[in-house]
Amino acid sequence: MPSTESDALRAHFQSMSDRMAADPGMDLLALRAMMNELGDRGAEPEDVTYSEVDADGVRGLWCTPAGAAADRVVLYTHGGGFVANSIASHRKLAAHLARATGARAFMPDYRLAPEHPFPAALDDALAAYRYLRGQGIEAGRIVTAGDSAGGNLAVSLVVRLRELGEPLPAGIVAFSPWVDMEHLGKTLDTNAETDALVQRPVVEMMGAMYLGESGSPTDPLANPLHADLTGLPPLFVAAGGAECLLDDSQRLADRARDHDVEVEFSISPGQQHVYPFMVGRAQEADDTVSAAGSWARAKLGLS
Repeated sequence: MPSTESDALRAHFQSMSDRMAADPGMDLLALRAMMNELGDRGAEPEDVTYSEVDADGVRGLWCTPAGAAADRVVLYTHGGGFVANSIASHRKLAAHLARATGARAFMPDYRLAPEHPFPAALDDALAAYRYLRGQGIEAGRIVTAGDSAGGNLAVSLVVRLRELGEPLPAGIVAFSPWVDMEHLGKTLDTNAETDALVQRPVVEMMGAMYLGESGSPTDPLANPLHADLTGLPPLFVAAGGAECLLDDSQRLADRARDHDVEVEFSISPGQQHVYPFMVGRAQEADDTVSAAGSWARAKLGLS
C-alpha cells in the first residue's frame, strides 16, 4: 500500500484535476502556474548549490551537491507534457538524483509548446548536451535523465545523437516516461480510476500542442516507440502502478530489450505518475531515486 506521504501526491493531483474540471477553459498561463506547484512536493535536498548559466543560447541550471564529481553530469530534462513546468519546478528532483549519483546535474530550460512545438524542446536538449561536451565533459561521463515528457526527451535525445553520429552518453534514466504520442497504451483506460491527474483527454491535448501542425505522432524523435533503439546505452525506467502511462514505460522497456539494450525496469505498486516528485518525503520516492542514482553511479564509473 502507498505510504501516507505518497498519498499526498495523489491528493495534490486530484486537486489539480478538480480545478481543471471546474475551469474547462483554463488558460495556458493558469495551467502552467498550477503545474509549477508540483515543485513544492519534494523536500529540499541538503548541501546542494544552484547556479544559472547560458548554455549556448539555452538557459540552464547547475545543481551541484557537495563533493560531487565535477566531470560527471546528469543531464536532466523536466516533465510537464512539453507545455508546462520548468527548471524551478524540478530542481529538487534533479538535485536529489544528482546527490544519489555523486555527480552534478544540469537542467536545460527548454522551450515549451504550443509557442514552440516539436522539435524545439529536442533541439534545446541537444544544445545542452553539446554545451556539456564543450565544457570538456566526455560523452561517457554523462547520463541523460528525465520524467514524463522529460523522460521522452532523455531517450529521444540519444536517438538523435546516434543519428548525427555523435558520441552517446553512458546511460538513460526515465521516471514515468511519456513516449506514446499515439495514445495507444491500455493503461490509459484501465488505470483511469487510479490515476488522479493523467487522463486520456489531458495527454491528447498536450500531445497535439507539442506536435503542432507539422509534427507526426509516429515520428521516432517524438515517439521513441517508433525508433530503432539499436546501439543505445543502458536504460533505467521506473513507473507507478496506478498511473495511466504505465504502458508507456512497459512498452519502452520491452522495445529497448528487443533491440538488445540493457534495461532495468521497476513498477512501484499503487504509485502515481512521476511519484519521485515526493523524494525526501515518501519512502517509495526515496527508494526509486536511490536506485536510479546507484545505477547511474555505476554507468558513470563512480562506484
